[in-house]
Amino acid sequence: MHLALRQFVKNRFGKIDKLMNMKMKNGILTTALSFGLIATSTLAIELTASPARADSSAISAALTPNSIADIAEKAAPAVVNIDVSPSGSSTTKLLGRELPPNTPLRINGRDIKVQDLEKFLNRMNTGSGTGFVVRDDGYIVTNNHVVANAGKIEVSFQNGKAYEAKIVGTDAFSDLAVLKIDGKSLPTLDFGNSGKVRPGEFSIAIGSPMGFKHTVTFGIISAVGRDVRDINGNINFLQTDAAINRGNSGGPLINMKGEVIGVNTAIITKQMAQNIGFAIPADIAKNVIDDLIKDKVVHRPWIGIAMAEVNEQIAESLNLPPDTKGVAVGEVFKGSPAGSGGIVAKDVIQKMDGKTVESPKEVRDYILSRKVDQVVKVNLLRDGRAMEVSIHIGQYPDQIPTPGTGR
Repeated sequence: MHLALRQFVKNRFGKIDKLMNMKMKNGILTTALSFGLIATSTLAIELTASPARADSSAISAALTPNSIADIAEKAAPAVVNIDVSPSGSSTTKLLGRELPPNTPLRINGRDIKVQDLEKFLNRMNTGSGTGFVVRDDGYIVTNNHVVANAGKIEVSFQNGKAYEAKIVGTDAFSDLAVLKIDGKSLPTLDFGNSGKVRPGEFSIAIGSPMGFKHTVTFGIISAVGRDVRDINGNINFLQTDAAINRGNSGGPLINMKGEVIGVNTAIITKQMAQNIGFAIPADIAKNVIDDLIKDKVVHRPWIGIAMAEVNEQIAESLNLPPDTKGVAVGEVFKGSPAGSGGIVAKDVIQKMDGKTVESPKEVRDYILSRKVDQVVKVNLLRDGRAMEVSIHIGQYPDQIPTPGTGR
């Protein structure tokens, strides 16, 4: 490995074992978005590390001292800054009633006209975030919380060109949104396979933290499949220590091939936490984005079961060996795809399309990475006997039906 790169890696990751063993309690989580007021919630989280180690000769052959800069330079033209102005009158929202122009107001002992107050409030409420182009005809991906309740949206590129954007579709469930600008032959970024990402792999974030446009930061994937319900209990996130801050929301998390492996979404910012960021995995984002572009709504996969990870107690209750691995079906919802496909309560799911699953989040992630109307082959145990059933994936209902009676 080049001496300069060796020293860089040593300096960058010399304390990684110590960091990976830290525990943080009662942290404060905030979405990575620059607004005047930021919602926060308490969070307890523990970092974990993977014991896997990359072959040093492979790293030496693949990396040069300029590798990160080359990847960032190629990706940056497709990354945009997003400025959002609120919808409606800020003054009306503040005062609870509409006032005509030139209405005199007295605030903190000073006389001010209503239109001047409006300008001030709009500046305070203007938010910023990040996005990236996924189609050269002007389709841009960002977070839903970046553009929620937006009145005007402006996106600007690295070259200084700015466009007014319109919302194509939003999805609060996954916190993703698609915008459209009038552009042609625009630079784009491609999605990679987030399912193959491992803890310890390098990652690059590009965005507009605190309004500093096109900031590049570098780190590693700290964990995969991270369940952080204070952010979004519907998603199992990629965790990275590549520095992201308020304003990075909606920006790309990139691998060493220059592919997008995640959409940066949120960070933890208190109790001395540093560089604990979360991104929506690309495999989930791709399906949501395709649906929003095509139909402006999301066709969300659903099979309709309540689940629990099999432990010794559950295994014993099901008359299974104590070391049995899998996901126990607690309930099957009436009229659900799982019920129609033959899954019943007390089944233990062990594989989906040949992929081993050992936790409810692995089942959920796999289903969310598929599409509505696809068929999933499920290997399971029923009364100790191995079986295979086929589930025709359905559309997530507007209202969840009641659970079935089991068996």
